[in-house]
Order: sequence, then structure tokens, then C-alpha cells
Amino acid sequence: MNAQEIQARLKAQFGDAVGELSEAKIDPFVTVKAEKIVELCQFARGEAGLDFDYCEDVTGIDWPARNLIEVVYHLFSLQHRHQIVLKVQADRSQPSVPSVQGVWKAANWLEREVYDMLGVNFAGHPDLRRILLPDDWVGHPLRKDYQEAGGYHGVSNTRFDPLVKLGQKVEEQRKAIVAATATPSGGFGTDSPPHQPPRASHAPVATAAPAPAAAPATGSAPATVPVPVPAPVPAPAPAPDPASEKEKEPSG
Repeated sequence: MNAQEIQARLKAQFGDAVGELSEAKIDPFVTVKAEKIVELCQFARGEAGLDFDYCEDVTGIDWPARNLIEVVYHLFSLQHRHQIVLKVQADRSQPSVPSVQGVWKAANWLEREVYDMLGVNFAGHPDLRRILLPDDWVGHPLRKDYQEAGGYHGVSNTRFDPLVKLGQKVEEQRKAIVAATATPSGGFGTDSPPHQPPRASHAPVATAAPAPAAAPATGSAPATVPVPVPAPVPAPAPAPDPASEKEKEPSG
């Protein structure tokens, strides 16, 4: 089933408690009245053809300008491979929504996270307490008007830009290299710092020119070097002529 068909099934069952489907989005959603959310979720899970047996996530959105907090339910059917998103709106000053952990056990920790981060009370939850922050933490960090209290029991929450710290370390290393290579006269010595290899010189290296050959003495013939001449190879003897050999034989 697609989102339009799912919304039609829910609206046919619960009437005005189910709003219209949102405009086309990646995850279209349906707004549901808070007092009907548990009953609707039970129907969505048990009704043949819907079978939403998996509660993927429960999240929340803070809307200070609208004085609302929306609780968002992401439901999925493993059997039919379809999904739907439900939203319930709560008064931001005292947000309270019935718990659906009795429909899906996975909602237990998911609702605790929304309580921890946004301060939504889930009525009927068996163990509603913080899950990410300590129990004595003040405030709910995902509310858009949340102000940090300056730390927690002596632990600072001041965060430094890592790029600034990196730049400071690079500058300290550069100064250390300059100090290690500087001479008393203000120049730079030839010795490289202990942690660096010697610098290769790019200046041309002077090489000695080859000595010229000695000129022959005036009036004398240039010295010659005897070159061995190979001995001539004798030509092979001609093969005997059979006709002449018969002429030499004595007649009978």
C-alpha cells in the first residue's frame, strides 16, 4: 500500500482524529490527535493489510513560534514493505502524549530519549526517566531556546575550535625550528636540526677538466702501434674428377 491508501484506511476507521496526508515528500505524514494515538497504533499493527509490526523511531520537533512540540512516529511493515509517518502535536508549555510502548516494546527507550531531549511526558510509560543525560541534568538540550548552564559538576562544556589548536601547534613547531637553526650572528648555521635530514644543495658541483693528450715531439714521426694481421686461410683442394680417374686406370 502507498501512503494515500494507508491514510484512507486510518481515516475510515478514526474519522476526524486523522488529518489529511501531507504534500508529496520523501516521508509523507499524517497528523493524529493525541487522545487517539494508542488506539490508532494498535489498529495499525493488528489490522490485516496494514500490519505495522515495526516501530522504527520516535522523535520530536520543537516549534517555539507555534508553541508546539510534535512527536513523530515512523512505522514500517516488514510483511508488506510499506511505511507511514504519524505526528502528534502537544502544548509546548506542558507537553504530554500517551505512551505507545504497550504496542511496540521498542518505543520504551525511544520515548525516553524524546523525554530526555525535549521534555515530553509520555503518560503510562513504565519507566520514564533520562536515557542519555544524567538524572540531575537541567533542561532539555534539543529545545531551541535551551541555554547551557556552563558545565556539569566541574566539567567544562566550553568547546575549542580544533583548527585553532592545530594552528597554534604548527606555529610552535615553526618557532622551535627557527630557534634550533639560528646562529649567534643572526643567520642560520649549516647544521640541520636533529629531527631533520641535511638539506640537499642545488648549487652546481665543479669538476676537473680532463688532461689534454701529450703532443708528439717536433720532427719525429708519430708513434704507431703495430696491428696484428691474421694469417691467410688456404683455399680448399679441388675435388677429384671421376672421369679423369677412369682414364688413369690401366686397360685390361
